[in-house]
Amino acid sequence: MRKHKDSGRATPTESVDLEAENRRLRAELTEAKRANEMLRRASAFFAAELDRPSK
Repeated sequence: MRKHKDSGRATPTESVDLEAENRRLRAELTEAKRANEMLRRASAFFAAELDRPSK
């Protein structure tokens, strides 16, 4: 809100670069999905290791 008031624009959407925000959020989502997939695979790997009989 403060940013909008300082910008002097008529509407809040004018004071925010929505395309840049969308790009940033999409990149963040892609990174979160990649990390989630990596954690899912690591979890499956370690779960399989626990199921194996020890020597």
